Amino acid sequence: MNCSVVTIFPEVINAYLGASIMKRAIAKGLLTVNVHDLRAYTSDKHHTVDDYPYGGGAGMVMKPEPFFRITEELWPDRATRKIILLSPTGRKFDQNCAEELLGEEKELVFFCGRYEAIDERVHQYLADEEISVGDYVLTGGELPSLVIIDAVTRLIPGALGDCRSAEADSFSSGLLDYPHYTRPEIFSGKEVPPVLLSGNHSEVSRWRKKQALKATLMKRPDLFDTYTLSEDDMKLLDEIKEEN
Repeated sequence: MNCSVVTIFPEVINAYLGASIMKRAIAKGLLTVNVHDLRAYTSDKHHTVDDYPYGGGAGMVMKPEPFFRITEELWPDRATRKIILLSPTGRKFDQNCAEELLGEEKELVFFCGRYEAIDERVHQYLADEEISVGDYVLTGGELPSLVIIDAVTRLIPGALGDCRSAEADSFSSGLLDYPHYTRPEIFSGKEVPPVLLSGNHSEVSRWRKKQALKATLMKRPDLFDTYTLSEDDMKLLDEIKEEN
């Protein structure tokens, strides 16, 4: 996967890319992330990227010129890139969106805004898509861009040490994940569920599915709106409801 991030704080992006799964994916050649300093594409000696809003109001607005200049120099061919603007007006990011971006053959270019907003002309004439990571306000687009790149990277074959890790993640199956345990078997009087120590793989699988259904029912019942329940799922849900 080939990505670029346009930001006025490259150090924020570079710090995260230098650790853990992202670092290993880059080292393996599975992921490329080029970080571009937007200030390098300004034309004045102060490298100004923002100005006061027309019409008045609070805050500053990011100027259109640097965004247009970097696009013209680095990504003039719209057919080979997909510019993603991190914006609260965009579609909500979720696991399905991550899977769609993984299948994108174009370079993914993330425009990170700051201050009050980015000039609307960037939205209208440069952005191919706008994405929001949630209904809340962040200081800039750096964290959302990293959230998206991280989520997509986990789906790249070979990026994780065990390919089953991504398959078992919450939302990958449409449900929340089941509980996980490790050594010691007993900690402060609290025991690991005996079924996980039984060696009976079918019972372990059944327990995990039941716990995933239970967690989803208790914490995110809205997920059932798009999840197709099997006959076995219905039986497990009946058991859960009887127990509770």
